[in-house]
Amino acid sequence: MLSVNILRALRACSVPQSFTILQLRHAAGLAVSSGGGGREKQLTLHAVRRSFPMLHQMQSHCPSTRCLSTPPHSSEGNLIYTGSLGTAVRGVKFFSYSTSGASLFLMPQILLKTGLGVQSVALQAAFCGVIGVFTFLTPVLLHLITKGYVIRLYHNPDRDTYTAITYSVFLTETKWEFHQSQVRIPAVSKMFTTFYADKVGLLVNPDLFPIPHDYNHLMGYDKPFSFSTDDMDQSEKS
Repeated sequence: MLSVNILRALRACSVPQSFTILQLRHAAGLAVSSGGGGREKQLTLHAVRRSFPMLHQMQSHCPSTRCLSTPPHSSEGNLIYTGSLGTAVRGVKFFSYSTSGASLFLMPQILLKTGLGVQSVALQAAFCGVIGVFTFLTPVLLHLITKGYVIRLYHNPDRDTYTAITYSVFLTETKWEFHQSQVRIPAVSKMFTTFYADKVGLLVNPDLFPIPHDYNHLMGYDKPFSFSTDDMDQSEKS
C-alpha cells in the first residue's frame, strides 16, 4: 500500500506537459465542431477552464528547491567587511609611484638638455625642490592617508579576534590581528581613523557592514555600560 502511494505522488509530479496540451486541443476541437448549440459551447468553455486549475494543482504538489548562501570563511575567520575603495586606493598609489619613478628618470636629462645643469646652484636647487615635492611628497602623503584603510576584515567568533587587511607602502597586503578588548575609539573623531586596534589606526565605513551587529560588536557598542564615576575613571585610565 505504501509503494502505491509513493508511485501516485511521483506520477503527480512527473505528469508531462503534453497531457495538458492534449486536453486543451481536445477542448478546442469540441469548440470547432459545435455548430451553433449554446449548450455545447458552454460545456466546452467549462472544460477548458477546468484544465488550468488542474495544471496548477499538479504543479503545486511538486516540491520547490531553494539555494541558500553562506558567508565566506577563511583561516582568519568570517569575512564581515569589504572596503569599496580598495581597488581605487591601490590604483592611485600605483599611479603615484609610476609618475615619481618617471620623474626621477627624466630629471637628469631635463637638467642637461635645458642647460640648468651648468647654471647657478640656487637655480638648480629650486628646480630640484619643485620636482622633488611632486616626486617624493605625494607618495608619502598618499601612504599616510591610506595606510589605515581596511580592505577586508575577518572575525573569529571563537576567540573574538579580528584580522584587518590593509595595503603596505609596497602595495602588498598587511595583516593586523587584534582582540576586541584592544579596540579603542578616539576621543576626538578623526577623518582617516575610525578606531584604534592597540596602537594602529584603522578606517572602516559602518555602512558597508552587511550585518550591523558586527560593527556594533567591533566597536563595543553591544556591551552594557553605566554612568557611575568608577567606570568612567577606569575607562580614562585604560
